[in-house]
Amino acid sequence: METEVGQAPAWRRTARLFTAPPRTGEAAPLRWDLGFYLACLAFALPTALVSEFYGYRVWGNFATVAYGFGAAHNGYLLLSTRKGRTPRGVLGSRWCGIAAVALLAMIFPLVLLVIRRLTGVDWLITPFSWAAQPEVWVIERSADLLLHHGTPYVDVTALGRAPVVNDYTPYGPVMAVFGLPRALFGGTPLTDALTDARWMFALAACACVLGSLKLLKWPKVPVGAAQLALACPLTALTWAVAGPDLAIVGLLVLACALAATGRVAWSGLVLALVISAKLIVAPAAAVLAVLVLVRRGPAAGWTALARFATALVATTAAVHLPVYLVDPAAFVEHVFRFPLGMGVVRSPAASPLPGHLIAETGPVGQVAAFVLVGAAAVAMVVWLVRRPPANGSGALLRIAVGLGALILLTPATRYGYLVYPLVLLGASLAFRVAEAPAAPPAQQSATSTSS
Repeated sequence: METEVGQAPAWRRTARLFTAPPRTGEAAPLRWDLGFYLACLAFALPTALVSEFYGYRVWGNFATVAYGFGAAHNGYLLLSTRKGRTPRGVLGSRWCGIAAVALLAMIFPLVLLVIRRLTGVDWLITPFSWAAQPEVWVIERSADLLLHHGTPYVDVTALGRAPVVNDYTPYGPVMAVFGLPRALFGGTPLTDALTDARWMFALAACACVLGSLKLLKWPKVPVGAAQLALACPLTALTWAVAGPDLAIVGLLVLACALAATGRVAWSGLVLALVISAKLIVAPAAAVLAVLVLVRRGPAAGWTALARFATALVATTAAVHLPVYLVDPAAFVEHVFRFPLGMGVVRSPAASPLPGHLIAETGPVGQVAAFVLVGAAAVAMVVWLVRRPPANGSGALLRIAVGLGALILLTPATRYGYLVYPLVLLGASLAFRVAEAPAAPPAQQSATSTSS
């Protein structure tokens, strides 16, 4: 056998190092890592070359280097494993690729784009010059409107001109909070750079992750979970060019951690803030309500559910009612009619996802798309009734599947929203580790690894 390998061409011998059956279980996760970084690289490189958005191209250049390093590093680890060597130190850890993505594909491009944004080209109709995606400008403007007019929504019928898509704020009132630092302290190059809303989104997301891990008693997060939740291109790209979805999904994970650890009233409050920022995550309320009910058992479950629901409803009403009363028509136009494609200006949200493609075929296709959304909702209800989540990982899995189906099948959506199910699936893996019963000491020492 050794003679055959020695006589084979060099490229075939190298291929066998990656594809031959592993002698131990160490090669299997490394193969996954290599495939993951190569797939991410296949997304980042075209983004750098052909994207119409300036921020996307900047991110793509940094991300190509980050994912290229991740692929090369994991190839090195896989080759070392095949040869029977175990690299030591930092370069021997599977977390090296995660660190490279965090630094090169998240922090560096964000810093560069924040500085670039000071040139003041945000509101031009030239996507190739945008250093921040429109949601960043819109949220900062909504905070300024909230401070001066008591509502983040303008009356698009009273502008004295034809309204355009950027006149809309298709978020709940809570989203304006992330723009308040800019509205309060901006005005100079330094303060504008320090109060860019993307920093607020990033800080909120990080705080929610740390809070969730603390509630779960600091579990050992699997590398695969970090890849899905942190290092995948949708997360890294969103971090650098926009950010609101990461803050929202972070709050959603925190709400689940609170519910899973018995803090039901706090969970309801945080979930209300989530829904009051972005309505798309509202279906998560049903999943967490079932989790609260099942987790406490039949005796105390209904009491816990009542506390959860009271906090959810009361907080939602307290946040929405003052803004609604200032201008009810503007509130409905921005928060409901525009996202549903029924506003004065049609929502430009579109993507090559099934729901949009089906709806674009005509009136029959639009009806079919909404029928599919309804069917997915019914399927989720059946799943919740027949297999209710008993822990946080089960709840996150169901929310991820439900939101994923909604994003795929809704006619007006964007592929970037898929960051929600990806992050939630990664969080589910981390929750599962925290929920697993502790292994006996002998087993723990036998199964522990340096990766």
